Amino acid sequence: MKADKHLFSYPKYWAECYGIAPFLPMSRAEMDELGWDSCDIIIVCGDAYVDHPSFGMAVIGRLLESQGFRVGIIAQPDWTSKDAFQELGKPNLFFAVSAGNMDSMINRYTADLKIRHDDAYTPDNVGGKRPDRAVTVYSQRCKEAYKGVPVIIGGIEASLRRTAQYDYWSNKVRRSVLLDSKADILLYGNAERAVAEIAHRISRGETPKEMTNIRGTAIIVNELPNDWTGKDSSRLDKPGKIDPIQSPYIDTSANGKGENCENGAKEIEPEDDTHVLRFWPIAGKDKEYILLPSYEKVSRDPVLYAHAARVIHIETNPANAHTLVQKHGERYVWVNPPPIPLETEELDMVFEQNFQRVPHPSYGDARIPAYEMIRFSVNIMRGCFGGCSFCSITEHEGRVIQSRSEDSVIREIENIRDKTPGFTGIISDLGGPTANMYHLNCKSDEIHAKCHRLSCVYPGICKNLKTDQSATTNLYRRARAVPGVKRIFVASGLRYDLAVEDPEYVKELVTHHVGGYLKIAPEHTEDGPLSKMMKPGMGTYHRFKEMFDKFSKEAGKEQFLIPYFIAAHPGTRDEDMMNLALWLKANGFRADQVQNFYPSPMANATAMYHTKKDPLHRIDYKSDTMPVPKGAIQRRLHKAFLRYHDPNNWPLLREALKNMGKAHLIGYGKKHLVPPTQPKSETRNAKLKKTSATSKMRKGRFHTQHTGLPPRKHR
Repeated sequence: MKADKHLFSYPKYWAECYGIAPFLPMSRAEMDELGWDSCDIIIVCGDAYVDHPSFGMAVIGRLLESQGFRVGIIAQPDWTSKDAFQELGKPNLFFAVSAGNMDSMINRYTADLKIRHDDAYTPDNVGGKRPDRAVTVYSQRCKEAYKGVPVIIGGIEASLRRTAQYDYWSNKVRRSVLLDSKADILLYGNAERAVAEIAHRISRGETPKEMTNIRGTAIIVNELPNDWTGKDSSRLDKPGKIDPIQSPYIDTSANGKGENCENGAKEIEPEDDTHVLRFWPIAGKDKEYILLPSYEKVSRDPVLYAHAARVIHIETNPANAHTLVQKHGERYVWVNPPPIPLETEELDMVFEQNFQRVPHPSYGDARIPAYEMIRFSVNIMRGCFGGCSFCSITEHEGRVIQSRSEDSVIREIENIRDKTPGFTGIISDLGGPTANMYHLNCKSDEIHAKCHRLSCVYPGICKNLKTDQSATTNLYRRARAVPGVKRIFVASGLRYDLAVEDPEYVKELVTHHVGGYLKIAPEHTEDGPLSKMMKPGMGTYHRFKEMFDKFSKEAGKEQFLIPYFIAAHPGTRDEDMMNLALWLKANGFRADQVQNFYPSPMANATAMYHTKKDPLHRIDYKSDTMPVPKGAIQRRLHKAFLRYHDPNNWPLLREALKNMGKAHLIGYGKKHLVPPTQPKSETRNAKLKKTSATSKMRKGRFHTQHTGLPPRKHR
């Protein structure tokens, strides 16, 4: 599965004669110093400008610069008028708009819909420096500033809103952000291929309306062409196959537990329903599409919403995904198939552009927390094939793992050593969205081209998946040998069900790369919620813990696991949370940071939250509904179970246990969950705090994962 054109094979734009900018300019004065009279492309972003490969605006900006374009940055502009959007003048080609590394709504509001007063991507951690729904607001201001200039939107906020999506903050289904923002083209996923092609085509005089066939993009069309054919999946009629399109109702769960991907498809008789289109075909596809239920239908009908979510998630494999079409009023959102993943050589070149690895000098001594977190870390790969239903990585970065070469990673470590201020010899993280998927993919291109599985590791690890993690082990060993490097830690989340398949990797990790604590994510202990999360059972956790403890002891180190759990996930009953709390107490864990499930746009779990249906399996109007903790009281209760040791939660837990018929768990014994009375004095409170602190020292802190998004440095 290779792209028709190498990312760096385009003829350079004429402006390459200006050379490489020390920093992409943020002011007219900087443009003057560079000898520029104008910018070809202006990136508008909700984050502060940090010239580092973990920040999206820097990656896209430096990529476009490498293609010969003059790129300016407008970071965190005042959105109350068009003035800030005119700071760099009119761009010759287009505006590129992004909310930043995080969705602006998740950045601004907690899972309980309370306003955050900080922002890790802003100087001095100041909150409120970007608007809600930043992509829409910024795009409209760009249109107002310079009429007729194309606006291209991208980043995670746009990516996860490319079709109609449930919006947790307004508690309704919103239409595609393309319509609200009035943008010309939306880029989703890793956008390097698409943005490079768009830039070169616009520079040759093409308009966005002519760019209908670019992978990883979505556009608005007024009518459907007449020379495409496909499957009408806008209703819940008995599905059928229009050869060669695979039915969107295929039961992907049939492929679990190690069965061959190519043998998992189950399809039934074809129907007569077709619609016709007439766009240039995507390479490898013969003008085929799938018609989703319209925005109007999914906004009114939860079952159709769940059905549409299922189709969208099945159609994410770049090797076989089809164009998706969704009607909005009298117009259509046209979503081309996902981008072809970058080859290792291309990814190396993306990461090895002329990054200064520090914030723009205009910020002076201001501290940007997100930068502080990642300035000594190295991203070695992209993507995740775990398929966790609460996570949006798959919908954004895809399931195909894109890995850098060892040489490229080593060169970045050397750059950190030589260029990054304050380096003391410690690499804080060598990882990615998942720490141990480096160079892991399907064993067979032919099998992968047919696969529609939602996960390569659930309900069991596919036997066609490479699980030999020796490439990661070898990278660790080589990285440790870099002169000037004292320690290398792995702080990215670990997929432990994959790790146990390679004990040599676990030994290497535990012996050399754990700084006392290692993050892993069981997410829950009970089969009900785990089945909706698409996570393995606790048996795998205990198997990994045995390895971890064994290799820690052999290394002569006292080290602890930090388990992550999610409260109030769809499919979770009160009894499930009670059993999780009992497990935590039996194992000596006391949570110090707890947050509830956060319904992020486009995630499968968000579809569950909204519809109470299970899009992981075939759906109809008779499908069972699942328990979904929605009300403030129940979500507070589920969070309280995770903090069973907090006296402030005891009254709520006692009442709940009595209502559940579990009053026998109230008492002072080891098998009781909460005591029957509140503490009588501050002395007892102080004792409880001391006990909690001691437990943390012995067992390690434990947290809960809640955003369903990649770690901030990888967004």
